[in-house]
Amino acid sequence: MRNARITRKTKETAIDIAVDLDGNGTYEVSTGIGFLDHMVEQFSKHSLIDVTMKIDGDLHVDQHHTTEDSAIALGQALSEALGDKAGIGRYGVAYSPMDETLARVALDISGRPFLVWKAGFGQERLGEWDTELIEHWFHSVAQAAGITLHVELLYGQNNHHICEAIYKGFARAMRQAVETDPRKGGAIPSTKGRLGG
Repeated sequence: MRNARITRKTKETAIDIAVDLDGNGTYEVSTGIGFLDHMVEQFSKHSLIDVTMKIDGDLHVDQHHTTEDSAIALGQALSEALGDKAGIGRYGVAYSPMDETLARVALDISGRPFLVWKAGFGQERLGEWDTELIEHWFHSVAQAAGITLHVELLYGQNNHHICEAIYKGFARAMRQAVETDPRKGGAIPSTKGRLGG
């Protein structure tokens, strides 16, 4: 059973997240930030990872804590559901087109968290979500999940399309990386015999 549930409560956020790596892309997401909800839903739908996410955050302050903590908890849930990572593909790469936009996402479930971010936005908000928080979301999920993550916007103009192409690319790359490969016979995909530290 490759699933996990994370409950996380601080003075800034109260979070309940569940994931199922072998799902079909079913989601129920409520963060209090509409555009973030939309992006997590896109992640679930296109990765085929079932995601339930409920967050009560201090949005009266700003959106930073809710954004960051949603990514930390999701990353922790993904890491826990992966267990020792036996038999997984480990790597994932996706090109994600959306109209005039093309994004490329490559990742390695390595246990060595790192983010390379080569993307940007030409407006301060998408809906009510601060666009400067999008890079931080990916940094936080990479740290918590223990993944090496490279995100590139190859080209694009529409900010909604840019963000959605990146999230869909992340989803498709994660789908490849977490899927089990029967040829591996349940082996850890590393010559070291373990992933991480």
